[in-house]
Amino acid sequence: MSLTPEVLSIYIVDILFLFFASIAFYLSLKITLGYDRNKNTQQQYELEKKSYLAATIIKFIFFIKIPMFVFFVFTLDKISNILVGAMCAAGVVNATEYGVPLLILKMLNLYLFAFWITLNSEDMKYEEQKYFRAKFLLFIVAFVLLLIEIITEIVMFSSIDINSIVDCCGAIFSVTDTTYISELLSKDTLLVTLFYGSFILLALSFLLKQRALYGVLNLLFVIVSILSLISFFGTYIYELPTHHCPFCMLQKDYNYIGYFLYIFLFYGTYYGVSLAFLEYERKEVKRRFNLSLLFNFIYLVLVSYFPISYYFKNGVWL
Repeated sequence: MSLTPEVLSIYIVDILFLFFASIAFYLSLKITLGYDRNKNTQQQYELEKKSYLAATIIKFIFFIKIPMFVFFVFTLDKISNILVGAMCAAGVVNATEYGVPLLILKMLNLYLFAFWITLNSEDMKYEEQKYFRAKFLLFIVAFVLLLIEIITEIVMFSSIDINSIVDCCGAIFSVTDTTYISELLSKDTLLVTLFYGSFILLALSFLLKQRALYGVLNLLFVIVSILSLISFFGTYIYELPTHHCPFCMLQKDYNYIGYFLYIFLFYGTYYGVSLAFLEYERKEVKRRFNLSLLFNFIYLVLVSYFPISYYFKNGVWL
């Protein structure tokens, strides 16, 4: 794979991530192993001071990772222009065996870093800092996953052979094949039922203020939302029953609607899942419940708009 300016930019940011994350990892390791709140020594004081540096670095990485994820998808889309057969980012992701694991890993790390930000924010609210060790222990796990992500990213881009023919999104997400994915995506009625059903359960758990249940249901909701988007709602965005690509909706031809859908889904499920794992003040619990349901509801309204508007314009379903 030749180095395009976009890939080179990603490599440079990866190096910066690796450099700063290694410093934060080293400090987190020292804090996790050496910090003892009950001791009043110079070493404990030094560790507390270093924790501010580590936290600043981790926050910096997270706030850069969000636009970099968007830029990563943009880069995949741009590279598709030089791969024979590829029509969008889906062809690039499928060009090597590392594409799909990398995409899943990037999304997982976004949730993990977002959760770290929440943990740090809650920890800093109280003088006793009850999550002090836990947040740096979490970052050690996040660092390992970030390291795997960076290595996988470099391997994936370097493994792409621009002389090979790759499948386009129409072939990858075809429901007429006999693959497991095709079989799953062909169950569009079941997936749409699960999608609306899981949202109704979300709303019920919201009314009952069942935090743990609400968090678990958000995990279910994000999975079902993505599958139903590919199998059903996406076809109405494209107005083509055979087009199931989750990437083409990120393009200008579709008014970049995919970015809005994924951002709303991310924020809605992130606020929801975070309710299940931490203790918050009453006011914060209410805020997170409200934000989660609001973003998830906006996502639901947006994806529902396309099949409904198509039906009213054409009088038939796809």
